[in-house]
Amino acid sequence: MGVRAFLRAKTKLLLAATAVAGAGAGAGAIATSDDPASAFKLATAVPLRLFRDAATAACIVYDYEYSLWGLPEGSKERERVKREVHSRSALKLQELCFRNGGIYIKLGQHISQLEYLVPDEYVQVMRHSMLNKCPVSSYEQVLKVFKKELGGAPDEIFDEFDPVPIASASLAQVHIARTHDGQQVAVKVQHTHMTDTAEADYATVELIVNVLHRLFPSFDYRWLVDEMRESLPKELDFSNEAKNSIKCMENFRRFSPHIAEYVYAPKVYWNLSTSKLLVMEFIDGVQVNDCRAIQKLCIQPSDVSKLLSQAFAEMMFKHGFVHCDPHAANVLVRPLPSGSRSIFGKRKPQLVLLDHGLYKDLDDTMRLNYASLWKGLVFSDANAIKENSTKLGAGDDLYVLFAGILTMRPWNKVIDPAVDHLVVKGTDGDRSELQMYASQYFPQITELLGRLPRVILLMLKTNDCLRAVNRALMEGSSVETFLIVGRVSSEAVIESKFLHSKSILSRLHVWFEEFLSEARLFGLQFAVWLLKFQKALTL
Repeated sequence: MGVRAFLRAKTKLLLAATAVAGAGAGAGAIATSDDPASAFKLATAVPLRLFRDAATAACIVYDYEYSLWGLPEGSKERERVKREVHSRSALKLQELCFRNGGIYIKLGQHISQLEYLVPDEYVQVMRHSMLNKCPVSSYEQVLKVFKKELGGAPDEIFDEFDPVPIASASLAQVHIARTHDGQQVAVKVQHTHMTDTAEADYATVELIVNVLHRLFPSFDYRWLVDEMRESLPKELDFSNEAKNSIKCMENFRRFSPHIAEYVYAPKVYWNLSTSKLLVMEFIDGVQVNDCRAIQKLCIQPSDVSKLLSQAFAEMMFKHGFVHCDPHAANVLVRPLPSGSRSIFGKRKPQLVLLDHGLYKDLDDTMRLNYASLWKGLVFSDANAIKENSTKLGAGDDLYVLFAGILTMRPWNKVIDPAVDHLVVKGTDGDRSELQMYASQYFPQITELLGRLPRVILLMLKTNDCLRAVNRALMEGSSVETFLIVGRVSSEAVIESKFLHSKSILSRLHVWFEEFLSEARLFGLQFAVWLLKFQKALTL
């Protein structure tokens, strides 16, 4: 009973701290705001949201402690009950995110990508709800944004405007409209509550995370709050998003002209766009993880998977300017407008990248260290993995764990010379193994995430998004996608070395290294062909 009393005391402390913070945030809002009506609305909303935070946290803590009370550690019964509590708690957290909205939904989306850190029940619940079932702003709220940003109602600005959104996300929702000259466009409208509560939500989420860390030291998500505090203001500025989309396309034309026509971003209508309204060309495509819809377009899902891997490998290892939110709802697929087909008669795909609000710059040093790390991972080079993981901040004590998080494979598989050593089949066994490692090494994973630069944390998030999409397209990861990553990362490293080679001898050394890399990649590709041939014979 002493432990339960201790937990009750902790929960009361959490409730008290959030109540005090809620009152403080509300009073501060009224004192500093130029709009008393909005400030009063905020001051009354913040304590309620904080109370929901505290009550949800308390319910989850009690559920874990009481449900697992007396069950032997490591027993099958404890594991069964724990999974049930995970499911209940994930649903409670989902409800909290939806009721509070905005930043909380972004937080839920982050959790949905943390397969290596949180239980699978949380990942699945958040992944299935946070991407496609976000709350919708009313038409009255949309009207308010239009009048403030463009000085008129939607039906005045456009010839046609559908008041029912076709999609809603954490920060905004999208409507279809038609301009007065007949162009069909997509109109992205920011949710009004993002402006009203963003700053207060920053403070409250930060408070909750800090209090939980003090009460439960192994629970340390402060890095996630720091990242959201830095990235969310950029995501809320739609003019920044528009500029990012243009820069992304320019980078493909400049650094990756061989695939530039296969990647597209919708054209922006600058005269109708502001920081809270973004009007873009409407693109008719299907979600990148919808295999049936892709096949109906006479496109091979495997071609989409390979193109997705190459496009993002080019961004990470060559451009150094990376779209860090490539979940399924943000990437569409359509047939290449030129009508080109493969030698087998299939139409070639084009990726349409949406939601350009969250990008990260990799400086040359970090970009090349990251490329060298992935080259080492694909080639099973333990020394290169250790060297470049250490350079990126993992340290020489946690580089094995870092490699595991990047690949979702145990160390013995990471350094296995077999061609398919990084392939994750996505079976229940693979997921169980991953969850076992996440539970076993939770403190070390938390420490690692606290060490890594925030830009690398965003690369992890990007990596997780791509893995989820490729899993849907290929029913697991594919050897060929890793070969693409190996090739692009090798090219980036070699190009940099050529650029910095000053003497003939150093150039000869780089040429020899390039020859060895190409020979190894060819060997791996040949092994893939053999595996495919053997598989075809067994069918």
